[in-house]
Amino acid sequence: MNGNANFRHRNTSLLAITSTTAPLVVTSGEIDKRLSASLKRLHLPKGLLQRVAGVHERRQWDDTMSFDEAATDAAKRALAQANVAPADVGLMINTSVTRKHLEPSVAVSIHHGLGLPSSAMNFDITNACLGFVNGMTLAAQLIESGQIRYAVIVDGEDADELHSNTMERLTGPHLTKAEFVEEFASLTLGSGAAAAVLGPADAHPDGHRILGGVTRAATQHHDLCVGDVKGMFTDAQRLLASGMELVIDAWDEAKTEWDWATMDRYITHQVSAVHTDAIVKAAGLDRKRVPITFPHLGNVGPASLPITLAAEASTLRRGDRVLCMGVGSGLNTAMTEIAW
Repeated sequence: MNGNANFRHRNTSLLAITSTTAPLVVTSGEIDKRLSASLKRLHLPKGLLQRVAGVHERRQWDDTMSFDEAATDAAKRALAQANVAPADVGLMINTSVTRKHLEPSVAVSIHHGLGLPSSAMNFDITNACLGFVNGMTLAAQLIESGQIRYAVIVDGEDADELHSNTMERLTGPHLTKAEFVEEFASLTLGSGAAAAVLGPADAHPDGHRILGGVTRAATQHHDLCVGDVKGMFTDAQRLLASGMELVIDAWDEAKTEWDWATMDRYITHQVSAVHTDAIVKAAGLDRKRVPITFPHLGNVGPASLPITLAAEASTLRRGDRVLCMGVGSGLNTAMTEIAW
């Protein structure tokens, strides 16, 4: 395999990982009630979100905090946890798919909110649900090149407007069953934020070494899931099948360089019960080592994986091996190992 599809890091550690939980809970039961007329007319049962997707509730923001403010909040706590001063940060990457406008970047408001120095680079990386992992990979390369010493990776997601627009269409009198199915995945989305601090491993022996991993692309499937705040339209069956094919191809190819069969924890992107069950079965993972957050948080886009890792951090012990793995619309997949 040519290029940088397989990569190893020599001297980068994860120093802190935090999350900010959106305050408002929206249950799938509440959504069922709002959709009751459409479900009845289309002869669809209630409880699909719970039984099929495994999503019982998701979170939304209120008027006290926006998604970028939540990302800033998570990053402030991550810096404090890592004992890294804002003045020492050389890079801040925002990986959110949510954005209020086309320009400027979301990163600039977070850079300002954190009080980072003028010398700290800041920009957005967007790659569907893989943005956070991609941001960590790029930051590690810059740390190891000597260009920067510390990096902050952030993500804040706001699914509220998308939810509102989707519900308006799904309660319409002329909705067809095919149209309902095409937008069903939108109802699993939730809001939340996460942040991580990375730094040189040799200066932080108590940090968690980021060892490296693999990436693979199957961009012939770029049209299977397309969305913006107006709506997200998904060919769910083809997306799942194509995504699993890509993940397993990457998994099998990685066996020549990586031994990931017996990891202590597999931190996956949180999509649904169907997606999780499929990846567990296809890769032969130990189900007990695959924590899930989607039942009560939903799919929080690229924030899902770091939110799940942050939730698991207190249960991990020195020497545990952690594999972060996910697949994002496009299609792309990435797997990164962390030695805890």
